[in-house]
Amino acid sequence: MTDPITDMLNRIRNAQAVSHQTVDVPYSRLKAEIAKILEEEKFLTKIDIKRKKKGKTLKLFLRYDKKEGVISGLKRISRPGQRIYSDFKGINKIKKKSGIIILSTSKGLITDKEARKQRLGGELLCEIW
Repeated sequence: MTDPITDMLNRIRNAQAVSHQTVDVPYSRLKAEIAKILEEEKFLTKIDIKRKKKGKTLKLFLRYDKKEGVISGLKRISRPGQRIYSDFKGINKIKKKSGIIILSTSKGLITDKEARKQRLGGELLCEIW
């Protein structure tokens, strides 16, 4: 696997397409931080970290509204072969303000709203709406 973040986003997208309540993702600190942001922004209901013999997994509980997934789209912006960086002025507003962009900054992972408030730029990881 060359890009674990894309793998995580694809697992969420596929699980929601077939109306699964949960999805398991191999654990990493970066993916755990992304999942924590998604939970804070009300895209996920809950996150569990499960320990197994071969390591940890993240169990993500997907949120649904009237049998329709809350997440209508996921997109990876910066990839391993093409890193995309932006200052706080260049961060685009998304989909009628109903979505978020997750950035990797010097202060850790934050949303686009928080980056504008703190006047921070960084690597644009993904957008969720």
